[in-house]
Amino acid sequence: MHRYFFAFFCLLSSQLVAQIKNPEYKQVLDSLYQNTVPLITIDEFSTIDKYNLHILDTREEDEFKVSHIKNARHVGNFWFDMRKVYDIPVNSTIVVYCSVGIRSEKIGEKLIDAGYKNVLNLYGGIFEWVNQGNPVYKQNGVQTAEIHTYNKNWDRWAERGTKVN
Repeated sequence: MHRYFFAFFCLLSSQLVAQIKNPEYKQVLDSLYQNTVPLITIDEFSTIDKYNLHILDTREEDEFKVSHIKNARHVGNFWFDMRKVYDIPVNSTIVVYCSVGIRSEKIGEKLIDAGYKNVLNLYGGIFEWVNQGNPVYKQNGVQTAEIHTYNKNWDRWAERGTKVN
């Protein structure tokens, strides 16, 4: 069953072109991804079954504190430790994300190597999430317009929201 789930998302990856509104951003993403973790678009994410879904933010803590996707668990990247996900059953659906999807792909690889069956990388990361008008939240649960843009080189891809870095 899990193989079919992944095959379905792998087949859909060719349709991701229509999901990214900025063709230049899409070109950058496609050149950076190694395609080692199946991708999920923002549209697909919004329709995914939320039962047994775990959203993992793989950015650093200062980025997470500025804003994150609702119900996301901060697991970090540089100091990532599998003990941060020990309580997630291996058959759960896990969506990982970061600013654009590069760091989350690396954490997704570690999760797959550890035996997690349904790991998906959010295509375009939190930048595309915000670019498409989806809400982000501060650590206290209050919705915000702020988005941490990692650094000045990457902030051009965050087209909406109040940029913080």
